[in-house]
Amino acid sequence: MADTLHDGAALDFPVLCGYLGPAMAIELDLSHRAPAAPTGAGPANLLGLGREGLRAAMIAAGVEEKKARMRAGQLWRWMYHYGVGDFSGMTDVAKEMRAKLGEHFYLARPAINAAQASVDGTRKWLVGYGPNVEAECVYIPDVGKAGALCVSSQVGCTLTCTFCHTGTQTLVRNLSAAEIVGQVMIARDALGEWPTSNENRLLTNIVFMGMGEPLYNLDNVVEAIDTIADGDGISISKRRITVSTAGVAPKIPELGKRTGAMLAISLHATNDDLRNELVPINRKYNLKELFDAIRAYPDLSNSKRVTFEYVMLKGVNDTLAEARDLVKLLKHVPAKINLIPFNPWPGAKYECSDWETIEAFAEVLNRAGYASPIRTPRGRDILAACGQLRSESVKERASERLARRLAEKEGSAP
Repeated sequence: MADTLHDGAALDFPVLCGYLGPAMAIELDLSHRAPAAPTGAGPANLLGLGREGLRAAMIAAGVEEKKARMRAGQLWRWMYHYGVGDFSGMTDVAKEMRAKLGEHFYLARPAINAAQASVDGTRKWLVGYGPNVEAECVYIPDVGKAGALCVSSQVGCTLTCTFCHTGTQTLVRNLSAAEIVGQVMIARDALGEWPTSNENRLLTNIVFMGMGEPLYNLDNVVEAIDTIADGDGISISKRRITVSTAGVAPKIPELGKRTGAMLAISLHATNDDLRNELVPINRKYNLKELFDAIRAYPDLSNSKRVTFEYVMLKGVNDTLAEARDLVKLLKHVPAKINLIPFNPWPGAKYECSDWETIEAFAEVLNRAGYASPIRTPRGRDILAACGQLRSESVKERASERLARRLAEKEGSAP
């Protein structure tokens, strides 16, 4: 069941951090993966840069400052409207300028280290940003107006939410704005969404609900949103971009002021004691501080409601009393609630609530006037939960190292 989002779209994101368990994967052909970025001194990659970054790059390459903005605008349209990956395809740029650009720059998507496709149309990519630096993005069809891409903002995470698979991974680093935008471009390549069109688009919504806490990487998230939403390029409206936070309260109003994006809160509990356990950042910013920040989010209304994510954990947070407490907690906040049936991942200590319990919980919310759809799990036949594909990659590298060491030992034995 899909949740009703702003202007009639639908929001249904079952592929969130740790919510779905692993299963068999269908591997995709990666023969056309983007080349890895060169190392050391040499040309710089322009793909993913924002307008100011492109203008500065043009000036650094020797373009006259008064012409740099115009040149950057040309590149912008070729890169983000047409999706070209080579300067030779930019037919309205003079050959001499194309050659000059090629001396200083190149255009390359991030590497795709692994890719999977589900029988239900869900697609997932493990994106490589350097040695042992990988993040994930997931395309989910029939979400939003047509389909949504769940993007990552960090490699790993610091928050250690106990039900979340990514929470088991330490933070490696923040992703740059260009690296975030690169995830969108990879998805549009796969979906054949170039040039940008408003007709029959498959990817209409972006959700920052993948690996990492977006508000701990706010500057790069803001810049990425500006690039993704620009009407001369990828052109996904900020009203169709949702940023989910576990509760970094001081940054929530700032997110709204700087982006105008939709807000989602990873809630999962109605009292501080339980939320301290499930979402440990609550120990720093408790529910009162969190809801004070939510109420300060700019332009909240019935057409711009906050999405509250609530994973259903058997015997933990799923009583009717807690449903009624949730109604009280959301008072005076334009809200919708996504109820998420939990699917255990390896090592998880929780079980999913019984279906009858979930339906009864939803009924309490519905009677109180809140849209509270129960998410239909998607991507069950692939490693759909954020962080799981990366975990498998890390395990594979570890097993390769172990095998190599054993072989070296055997080779050195007398």
